[in-house]
Amino acid sequence: MNLSCQESLVPGQTLEEKLANLAAYGFQAVEFVGEALWERKEEIVEALRHTSIKASVLCPRQRGCFLAAEKEERELAVSDLKRSLELASHIGAVGVITIPIFGPRPRLPDLSPLANAVELEHRLMVGILGGIGKYAQKLGSLVLLEPLNRYEAHFLNRLEDAIELCQEVGSEGVKIMADFFHMNIEEGQIAQSIECAGQYIQHIHLADSNRLLPGHGHTDFAAGFAALSRVGFDKFMSLECRIPGDARIELPKCAQYLKRMWDSQIAPAAKE
Repeated sequence: MNLSCQESLVPGQTLEEKLANLAAYGFQAVEFVGEALWERKEEIVEALRHTSIKASVLCPRQRGCFLAAEKEERELAVSDLKRSLELASHIGAVGVITIPIFGPRPRLPDLSPLANAVELEHRLMVGILGGIGKYAQKLGSLVLLEPLNRYEAHFLNRLEDAIELCQEVGSEGVKIMADFFHMNIEEGQIAQSIECAGQYIQHIHLADSNRLLPGHGHTDFAAGFAALSRVGFDKFMSLECRIPGDARIELPKCAQYLKRMWDSQIAPAAKE
């Protein structure tokens, strides 16, 4: 199991201290989160040089919106994603988590009977991903589409939605990031959805049903891990959640809990 954790969850005054703590807690990688991460390039490169911890992915707080009605906003989102992909490639991260749009409703007009707003969003996103996917592929990086639950976004809620986009774009530079918190809300059967999307999933977010550390809610991680094992998933799984209590105690406990569960699913999957 390749276990990662978002940088902001880790105790430490400096990035070097955070990475040292992660290694001591039993993690293999760190996920970088924030705005304009490329401005931290030198700090990140230097810190990674002195640790066994790898960079898993980038999760930038994006500017602009890929599905805005205003061209300037779309161009800003694409420009920032390109810069993030360049940084991901430089530090050896898998790719960049990408969310097409937040919010309960489209920002594009309804042009029925030509197309309604959501149909336009889909067409627009396919067009954007076609170009950015080629750019990511050239860099040896990935655009990682993240489906969000219906309360956070009206577009791209389930893994099947992301699969459809990946298939229409047809680029090896566009894949999926699957989040257990969102899947617990949107997917009928998490394990079945993972198996259907298996070839596209290149990163995982871990959070329980209540957004706390795994083990503090009712999400069936065992079934999900078994499905990931069956599809041969060997990339990073990263904590993106709240920590109840002292992170210095809870993070190593969580790492041990997750690794025991993962190991318990490997043997049965290997026999099938």
